[in-house]
Amino acid sequence: MKYSRILGTGSHLPARVMTNADLEAIVDTTSAWIRERTGIEKRHLVSEGETCCDLAEVAARRALDAAGVQASELDLILIATTTPDRFFPSTACLLQQRLGVRGCPAFDLQAVCAGFVYAMDVADRFIRTGAAQRALVVGSETISRILDWTDRTTCVLFGDGAGAVVLGSADEPGIVSSHLHADGAYKDLLQVPGGIGNGRPEAAFIEMKGNEVFRVAVTTLGRIVDETLQANGLSRSDVDWLIPHQANIRIIQATARKLDLPMERVVVTVDAHGNTSSASIPLAFDQAVRDGRIRRGEMLLMEAFGGGFTWGSVLIRY
Repeated sequence: MKYSRILGTGSHLPARVMTNADLEAIVDTTSAWIRERTGIEKRHLVSEGETCCDLAEVAARRALDAAGVQASELDLILIATTTPDRFFPSTACLLQQRLGVRGCPAFDLQAVCAGFVYAMDVADRFIRTGAAQRALVVGSETISRILDWTDRTTCVLFGDGAGAVVLGSADEPGIVSSHLHADGAYKDLLQVPGGIGNGRPEAAFIEMKGNEVFRVAVTTLGRIVDETLQANGLSRSDVDWLIPHQANIRIIQATARKLDLPMERVVVTVDAHGNTSSASIPLAFDQAVRDGRIRRGEMLLMEAFGGGFTWGSVLIRY
């Protein structure tokens, strides 16, 4: 039986930085309030003309270099994104063309902040079934393009960026298991109401009922931790690193407590990146790999929660 293993990681952040102090000049908020409630100190934003595919390409090339894999060897290209360059073709097809790859499947996956976890599951299944030997999985977002910069409850939270991994076929599990869920009954708590179906494409801004989202997220992520460990007959002490979706430091801390993990074993980038939706886990992962914190052989738990609601986890032997 074949399994999938992470061969390399990469990430990219736009050059433009917006600090909490910058936001004080835009909306009625304070730097201290943002930091205390969310843990965020700054975020990176795309410049005019900079696209989701632009970010994805840099992250993808860095991941390919780290993996020692040529783009021509890819059998699958997946991009998790909520902010594609176009209605169609997919951003994955645009990236495929930039990488000079022809013929392999390439498509986008939309599960908002849980998108990267969903995409890792899909790529893993391609490899396990023998449909692919090498897969590129990218989370890339330009969330700043769907923010209402007069809404202080949302505009302080998000940033832009991209992260990527290259997966390869292996004889032993790299991705040990993945667990995905969704519940559309919560659709109105976190949404962008504008769209083709309702004739309101101009209303393309994030709307969030923050307190309700927080409560459901903490409970749901606690359950996904238990589900993942029980499915694999593991105890909390078997997890070396938690790599959570970077939405809010308080949610991250609550999940770490569920695992009895000290914060020193949790990869946290929310302070420097804000919530980059589907890009947040691969961004954090790449940073921790490159600075030497995460090492080969360690057990990693990735978990995310997003609009939909969607949520899930991936357990990885790195």
